[in-house]
Amino acid sequence: MRVGELARGQARAALLTPAHQFPTGVVLAPQRRRDLLDWAAAADALIVEDDYDAEFRYDRAPVPALHASAPGLVAYAGSTSKTLAPGMRLGWLIPPVRLRADLIEAKYASDLGSPALPQLVLARLIASGELEQHIRLVRKRQRSRRDALLRALREHLPAARVQGVAAGLHLLITFPGPAGSDADLAEAILRTGVLVQPLCWHRQRPGVPGFVLGYAAHTPDRLHEAARRIARALAGA
Repeated sequence: MRVGELARGQARAALLTPAHQFPTGVVLAPQRRRDLLDWAAAADALIVEDDYDAEFRYDRAPVPALHASAPGLVAYAGSTSKTLAPGMRLGWLIPPVRLRADLIEAKYASDLGSPALPQLVLARLIASGELEQHIRLVRKRQRSRRDALLRALREHLPAARVQGVAAGLHLLITFPGPAGSDADLAEAILRTGVLVQPLCWHRQRPGVPGFVLGYAAHTPDRLHEAARRIARALAGA
């Protein structure tokens, strides 16, 4: 997030993921967090904070939500998609007080209400402490999968550079090569049975080639095999 660009423009709202940006995997730096809040206060603007996978930080405690620093400037959004299941279709939005009534009216006008039973289940999980226990177990499992993928990349693709912090459910890797060639390489990798996202899908300007690798749904041995196939495809290309 280039906060200075916001100050020079006419924007009145900003949507971002301070705890873990997709796909780069970076965390919004402390000075930029302060600058962002200063901008929102001066411009009477709204920050929409999508806290989509902050629970999965593996090297330290999760970064505190931006909302905690300025609840009057930040609308805090989250969901159960990463912690429980996307099929629950449950999310939340904690807005500044001044927007609450308008949001309730907009919600009422847009659908017939959220499902009651999943909300009651989630409330029970939170109140009993079982949700926190579940998140700890999932965090441990996902860390082992991330570590397995990192080991495999070091073994089979040592030239790859892993970007971002130890968090989330994906890795971003970049590697030497001509800019913009990663889409063709992703096709070659797909022919070996491994699906990756080329970095060019997530940007508008040219840059070093790279891939977004998701590891949350695969066991360590499958991730090791995937890294081996990626390396073989790149060698062949």
